Amino acid sequence: MSAGERLPGTPVPMHRWESTGGVKIAGDTWGDPNGPLVMLLHGGGQTRHAWKGAGETLGASGYHAVAFDARGHGDSDWADQDAYGPDHMVDDLNCVAQALGAEHPILVGASMGGGVSLMAIGMDKVAAKALVLVDMAPKIEPDGSRRIQEFMNQAPDGFDTLEQVAEAIANYQPHRPRPRNLDGLAKNVRLAANGKYRWHWDPARRKSQGASNPAYRQRLHDYADTLTLPTLLVRGGLSDVLSEDGAQSFLRQCPHAEYVSVKDAAHMVAGDRNDIFADSVIEFLNRVAPV
Repeated sequence: MSAGERLPGTPVPMHRWESTGGVKIAGDTWGDPNGPLVMLLHGGGQTRHAWKGAGETLGASGYHAVAFDARGHGDSDWADQDAYGPDHMVDDLNCVAQALGAEHPILVGASMGGGVSLMAIGMDKVAAKALVLVDMAPKIEPDGSRRIQEFMNQAPDGFDTLEQVAEAIANYQPHRPRPRNLDGLAKNVRLAANGKYRWHWDPARRKSQGASNPAYRQRLHDYADTLTLPTLLVRGGLSDVLSEDGAQSFLRQCPHAEYVSVKDAAHMVAGDRNDIFADSVIEFLNRVAPV
C-alpha cells in the first residue's frame, strides 16, 4: 500500500534494498563508494530528501553518504502495523549498511533517526565508527514532541490543494520563509484516489511506540550510558524539542561527546541551516573518521 500516486517531479530513488519482512527501503547516495560510509537517518515524518544538501556536501568531501526513507515513509514500503517500532528500523539500518559493505559506518541521525542510531550502537547491531545526534537526546521536551504529533495528525483525510499543504508546514515552521514555488512540496505528499493530497507516510505507523514513550526514553538513556565512540551532539538553537537542559543532561552522561548549538535553527537543523550543519559535521568527521 501507499498514500497514493507520486506527483510529477518527485525524485526517483537511486537504490532499493530489501529488509526484514520483505520491506523495500529506498535511498540515495553521493560521493565515492570507496570513501567512509556516512548513513543519514531522517526524523519522523521526513524523508531522505531532508539530507540532500548535507549528502552532496559530504560526498564532495570524499565521504560516501547515503540517505534512505524509513519504512512507512517516502518511497520505502509500508509495513504491517506492528512492524514500525524502533527495533524494526534498527534492522533496516543494519540491512542498508550490509548492502553497502560497510563494517564501521558513521551514523548521523536526526530526531527519530537519532534514536534509531543510538539503539543500533547500544544493542551492538551496528559497529559504528562515529555518531552524530541531531536535535535528539534521551531527555526531550514533551511540549515540543506534542507539537510534532499534532502536525503529523492533522488532515487525516488529506488536503484539497498544495496551498493548504504549504500553509500547514508554514504554521509548524514559522521561522522559515514560505516558498513561492510549490513544486518542492511534491516529494512530501501523494495524490490519493479521492483527489486529496495526503502526507507520504503510513498513518498506521502513528499508532506505534511514540517518541515520548517512557520505556523508549529509558532505553535511550541506558544506551547513552554505554557510548564510547566519538560522538557529536548538534542542537538547533531554536528547538522546542531538545532544550539546552536536555543537551547538557546528555553531555553529563557522555562527557567525551562534543557539542554544537546552531543559531537560528529549530528542530529540523539540517534543513534550517544546512551550511553550518554540514560544516560542523565535516569538521568533526575530519578529526575522528577522516577520508
